[in-house]
Amino acid sequence: MGSPFLQKMHASLEKAKAMKEEDKLYRHQGTLYATIKCPPENLQALEKMEARPDDVLLVAYPKCGFSWMVGVLQKIMVAATGVEKEAKCDPLLEFLCPEMQKMVSECPSPRLLGTHLHPKNIPASFTAKKTKMLVMFRNPKDTAVSYFHFTNNNPFLPNAECWDKFYSEFMSGDVAWGSYFDHALAWEKRVDDPNVMIVTYECLKKNLPEGVRRVSKFFNFSLSEEQIQKIAQESTFKAMKECSKESHGKMGDVFFRKGEVGDWKNHFNDAQSKEMDAEFEKRLGGTKLGALLKYDKHCK
Repeated sequence: MGSPFLQKMHASLEKAKAMKEEDKLYRHQGTLYATIKCPPENLQALEKMEARPDDVLLVAYPKCGFSWMVGVLQKIMVAATGVEKEAKCDPLLEFLCPEMQKMVSECPSPRLLGTHLHPKNIPASFTAKKTKMLVMFRNPKDTAVSYFHFTNNNPFLPNAECWDKFYSEFMSGDVAWGSYFDHALAWEKRVDDPNVMIVTYECLKKNLPEGVRRVSKFFNFSLSEEQIQKIAQESTFKAMKECSKESHGKMGDVFFRKGEVGDWKNHFNDAQSKEMDAEFEKRLGGTKLGALLKYDKHCK
């Protein structure tokens, strides 16, 4: 039936089909989370998780390129260490039940870990141990559109029904994992932290080899130029989408939809676009993260 990851995913899918829409989300410390995939016992157990200085931690708000970057990091780590992971897709920390968290605690280093959690909910030991964190962001308009389609095709989340309804929920932060802008403001405070590297989806799309080069250097993985070019060639969005049927099963087309920059223009009306512009200026205008996102180029 495939890897343990795919077996668990199929079991969870069956459970989701039988659940009422209104029961698919719950609040934890004010933020909405998916009931089936990250129940309270998972988040409570995570508070005690012990990080390691050599962990590779990937953090991203939903639909900012997380699955894409997991694939890139896996290739970088295999090329650098010569050790291939047994699982083909690393689950998010918040998806790990207490028993799975114990198994992760026994895994050899370096461990590839990932999360969509708000910075305040990431286990404190990652900061205490000075674990390096790669944080991915994407312009908020494309993020919202991608999240809309993801929600409508993901049985673990309540159906978004229509774009206008989802847009309002996205702007108010009433979606799983909370507000995009709250996440962004929290990471803005750590933009100069030497243990944090922020990369954007758009930057990677423009020059993937340079992205692979920078990420490898940040995590102290030594790669040859030939290895960098090979990883970049195998990690284009098109290549990852083609491989997703094996790594993600039936959910492959859900995780890897279009991967375009500018798809927001097919969904936003003029009023919504102006409202988002004003919110971005209010929350991120003049910030270093705001500058990295190149909002005027990608969202106007």
